[in-house]
Amino acid sequence: MMRIVLILLLLSTPALAHDPGHPELGEWFNRLASGRGLCCSFTDGSAVSDVDWESKDGHYRVRLENNWIDVPDDAVITEPNRAGRTMVWPMPTIEGDTIRIRCFMPGSMG
Repeated sequence: MMRIVLILLLLSTPALAHDPGHPELGEWFNRLASGRGLCCSFTDGSAVSDVDWESKDGHYRVRLENNWIDVPDDAVITEPNRAGRTMVWPMPTIEGDTIRIRCFMPGSMG
């Protein structure tokens, strides 16, 4: 399981949370929070392709490690998405644990 987490981290697209060319965006990322707490203070987010997330009946789900995971309602960031891309912040997993979502920020599908 640890290998899978490491592979996911290596293959994921990191958020531009700490991009020195966009300090205002970095500050915004550092303040992002869901009902589960701050997002970037625990782990950097990853961009999610349009084919790897969906919305149905007012709820979201995202595909991580080839599995569809329901995004808890309290993990959804409700403020406007200044980055434009769909982002997800999975919580670190312990061996044998399932992936849990700390924060999810929908983008525009299209």
